[in-house]
Amino acid sequence: MSGISKACCTIPPVVSKGYQAKGEYKTINGLKTYVTGPESASKAILVIYDIFGFFDQTIQGADILATSNDQKYRVFIPDFFEGKPANISDYPPTTDEQKKRLGDFFSTKAAPPNTLSKIPNVVAEANKLAPGGQFGSWSILGFCWGGKIASLSSGADNKIFKAAVQCHPAMVDANDAKTVNIPMAMLASKDEPVQDVKDYEASLNVPKYFEIFPTQIHGWMAARSDLENPEVRKEYERGYKTVLEFLHQHA
Repeated sequence: MSGISKACCTIPPVVSKGYQAKGEYKTINGLKTYVTGPESASKAILVIYDIFGFFDQTIQGADILATSNDQKYRVFIPDFFEGKPANISDYPPTTDEQKKRLGDFFSTKAAPPNTLSKIPNVVAEANKLAPGGQFGSWSILGFCWGGKIASLSSGADNKIFKAAVQCHPAMVDANDAKTVNIPMAMLASKDEPVQDVKDYEASLNVPKYFEIFPTQIHGWMAARSDLENPEVRKEYERGYKTVLEFLHQHA
């Protein structure tokens, strides 16, 4: 555990249900994209949602990142699944039918190359919304499946992002870590294989911060977060504060 201070910034109050988004949807590189944060922000964050797409909990997380009382960010969540995310009722999969649907989704719509190839053009077009025509820095934050995208986007060929964060990531692979060329944080839940998380951390050669949230399920910072549960809401808030601290330091 390294690379972060414990002095947390202040974030807006978390709303447990009926959240009203602070941002708006724009079309960026042909994709419906949630955009939030002050137009004067000099730094940007690309958020890669989980396989369930746009959910209130994920949208609220983006607004938290954009409206903390410290460094200001413009935050972008592109709809890489183009309106056809996975069905949250299929997760966790218990029937053979659910397992097949999720397997098919991961091998088609959610196959990483499909998304990775779109990111440079999304960033290039989003830069046009920056005050000077280009943001001073970009970070990437991914939830679950999006964590894999964040990891792969931080590899040897990365020339876009200055820092990366994975929250309850899927498909954690230490081989990906070996080529990561920017500071990396991972906030894991109790559901990710602990050895995979440890092996990934050990394979990094960059500034890093790793923490396992032992009371939280896979998805607690995104679509599967039950914010009416006080413990979940507390750890959701702490998770976003931790992300912000890391990005304030490294982005």
